[in-house]
Amino acid sequence: MLQNDPTRRALRLLSLLQTGRLWAGAELAERLSVTERTVRRDIDRLRDLGYPVDARPGIDGGYRLSAGASLPPLVFDDDEAVAVAVGLRAASGVAISGVDHAAVQALAKIEQVLPRRLRSRVSALDANVVSLRRAQGQQEIVDPGALIALAAACRDHEEVHFHYPRPDGDDIRRWVEPHQLLSAGSRWYLIAWDVGREDWRTFRLDRLRNVELAGGRFAPRDIPGGDAAAYFSASVASLVPAVEALVVVRAPYTGIVEALSSVDHACLEDAADSCTLRLRATTSDSLLIAVAKLAVRASVRVVEPDELAADVDTLVTNLSSGDP
Repeated sequence: MLQNDPTRRALRLLSLLQTGRLWAGAELAERLSVTERTVRRDIDRLRDLGYPVDARPGIDGGYRLSAGASLPPLVFDDDEAVAVAVGLRAASGVAISGVDHAAVQALAKIEQVLPRRLRSRVSALDANVVSLRRAQGQQEIVDPGALIALAAACRDHEEVHFHYPRPDGDDIRRWVEPHQLLSAGSRWYLIAWDVGREDWRTFRLDRLRNVELAGGRFAPRDIPGGDAAAYFSASVASLVPAVEALVVVRAPYTGIVEALSSVDHACLEDAADSCTLRLRATTSDSLLIAVAKLAVRASVRVVEPDELAADVDTLVTNLSSGDP
């Protein structure tokens, strides 16, 4: 029974006080099926635990949870827990600027303790949110599940496996020691030690596939430059794309975005039957491969540079000639 279990009663009392309203002692006693004297003792226990409970005397008085100097543990009911989890999933999934590593860690903690019945509700709601986000077609979508798994792996120093695209478009399985997640602009990145290459690497999260724990733990290393932000800035500066191209595709962006997973790009215009893209790569051959992959899905016109347009014409001629 609730009235005979001090721990459950304290949690229920805390849940009531967190609504923000002023509760009369008699009303709390009725809700908890205890005496007002017991309510006062439970209020004192909450104060000892760091919860700032204010008491207002008089006929119109009562108890209210106020803001304190530090944040004590919070208690959520089922609907509140689902709302928080879905909200954090949605925010992290579209990589909103300003949603930092601490927010992802909070989501990892919530997901870890959610009962199974609430996990299914979160997944059902999140599926609809994701479909709406994808319909916009202008954002590189990060899988919230992968983001949560990587945040926990960074925290717990656990090795992970995932598939990552090579410049030629094929996926390769990577084995890494994840150290830090970082948001920059509209994208999420993972700073990790690549076990196979024995070196540090930066991975874009929207390109990761099939993220899973590898089963081993690792001792954290010192990130070059002193922290993740310094290392990321240095690594990005050393990988500035050397060539660019402007292309027009006879298809909406949502219809061809999967063909662009191996090339840096920006959608400049998106219409019902066409889109204009800026492609960026380190070599002209990489741009040619990207255009070829687009051409499998829709008609493509290279606006610039002229050299790439000429290479595409040559490729088309050679493919259609039929000569061995």
